[in-house]
Amino acid sequence: MWTLSTEYEKALGRKIAFNRKRRGLSQKEFARLLDRSEAWVSQVERGVRRIDRMTVLEKVADVLDIPVAELAAEAPIVASVVEGEPPGASRLRLVLSAAHSLKAILGQHEPPDVPALRAQVDRAWSLTHEGNYADLAEILEQLVPGLEAAARSAPEEERSELFRLLAIMYHTCSAGLANMGEPEAAWIAVDRAVVAAERANDPLLMAAGEFRLSIVFLGARHFDQAAQASGSAADALAPMAESGEIEAVALRGALTLQRAVAAARMNKADAAYAYLRQAREMGEQVGDGRNDYNTEFGPTNVGLHEVAVAVDLGDAGVALRVADAVDASGLSSERQTRFQIDIARAHAQRRQVGAAVSALLKARGLSPEMVRAMPLVKQLVTDLLTMSQPPSDQLRALANELGVQEVRTST
Repeated sequence: MWTLSTEYEKALGRKIAFNRKRRGLSQKEFARLLDRSEAWVSQVERGVRRIDRMTVLEKVADVLDIPVAELAAEAPIVASVVEGEPPGASRLRLVLSAAHSLKAILGQHEPPDVPALRAQVDRAWSLTHEGNYADLAEILEQLVPGLEAAARSAPEEERSELFRLLAIMYHTCSAGLANMGEPEAAWIAVDRAVVAAERANDPLLMAAGEFRLSIVFLGARHFDQAAQASGSAADALAPMAESGEIEAVALRGALTLQRAVAAARMNKADAAYAYLRQAREMGEQVGDGRNDYNTEFGPTNVGLHEVAVAVDLGDAGVALRVADAVDASGLSSERQTRFQIDIARAHAQRRQVGAAVSALLKARGLSPEMVRAMPLVKQLVTDLLTMSQPPSDQLRALANELGVQEVRTST
């Protein structure tokens, strides 16, 4: 993972601001030409926001009518050296690689214990919400082949329920892999979940699969595909939701939140905030305290996504104001951890390093394995290191724990 140093960001920002003014453009006009927010332009010009993709830098250069090499020349670099991989990642990949369904079809099996299998699936989801991926991998190593066999050997009247459990189980696998930065493997798990849900003849469970798929696409930076997956599923659920079926409302709301995040990642602020308003209405209809299809959708989760969307759009002040009004203590450790990471990202955008580190330490206290597993956290810690001269003892300790080292070099 590579990121530009603080000094270069400031120099780049000054150069962009100079050439923007040379062209007679206001920040608002410049933002419109780039299809970005005015806040994004302001943060780039002040050196508090990175331009982390060459395609974006090329577009900036094109609008300013200067060679891209003039913006990218002699950029000092900070390397983030990350050793190892999250515990459980390789084991989950291996679980998905085995021909469990083929063995299930060709082999002889004992009659399934459906209540025991259901309890194991519930346990797997608990581990996922806790961010306990090592134990999740251990339980899925037995549960995947067991459920694949059960779904194909059970009496006909039990098969729908077993395929439903199979789909939910693959959702847990996908969620864990997505959080560990393994989108390809997570995609495989989601695909199997959707197939199993279809065999269970459960359209809501199929929609839950599209919810998981949109998360995978977001993690893989396929934002248009995330928007398509979540949007098409949300639209398909409209008749069921409008009839008042509360689980359909909850799923449609969760999918709408994914649409908001996808829009924000594509810098479509108006669309992102419009989707948040729609989700807020559905959240009020559903209420807090539910966890339909393990989405945790409700008013509080909408608030958490408001923070995430604002951060993605570069509206750090909005994000922090919203965060102050949110009590996430009723949600899972996973959701609370993501909330603290988003708060840390907002503080980082404001160069409030101490506050960002404090939020990350809260996240680590909630779910240490999840914090260590997420590539986003490692990138954020790398960014905080570049802002700190010198880094605090707390930040150094956190960076060391995550395997992130500051290495100064040059292109």
